[in-house]
Amino acid sequence: MLSAGDFRNGKTFEMDGQVFQVVEFQHVKPGKGAAFVRTKYKNVITGAVVERSFNPTDKFEEAVIERRNMQYLYADGDLYYFMDTETYEQEPINGSKLGDAFKFVTENMECKVLSFKGNVFGVEPPTFVDLVVTETEPGVRGDTATNVTKPATVETGAVVRVPLFINEGEKIQIDTRTGEYLGRSKE
Repeated sequence: MLSAGDFRNGKTFEMDGQVFQVVEFQHVKPGKGAAFVRTKYKNVITGAVVERSFNPTDKFEEAVIERRNMQYLYADGDLYYFMDTETYEQEPINGSKLGDAFKFVTENMECKVLSFKGNVFGVEPPTFVDLVVTETEPGVRGDTATNVTKPATVETGAVVRVPLFINEGEKIQIDTRTGEYLGRSKE
């Protein structure tokens, strides 16, 4: 059992038959009255975010989220096929469960497939990926104001803002959580 006083960012718990993950928490002890825990949590299946206050002694069942390393193989319509790197079993996952960060994933890339009691609800791509720029306009000489960026399309089809000096064919590093350009790839 998990009490609301034990909440930390990333903790998962069950409430009313649903699974939630703590996004933010704050222990509040007002001068008058009882202490409470102000919490922002999201439903891991639907993605809905809710803010609510709990009594620190409220008890919840701790939810165990299974994270398996799987390799992305290919897409067939709205199904995306992943292979378990230990058992070599393939598993199709519906495109609606992939999330926005999946636009940076290429074939044969390792991802973490998230499931609760056998039901897959999400896919976490690697935090940082190296992708080749397939299309971008050449930078204009003399246009050197600070932090000037231009759109660049990478090999997966995603569009990223990059500095003017990046050209087609270069490999760049991208943070999949924010979709930001981090720098030229070190490979």
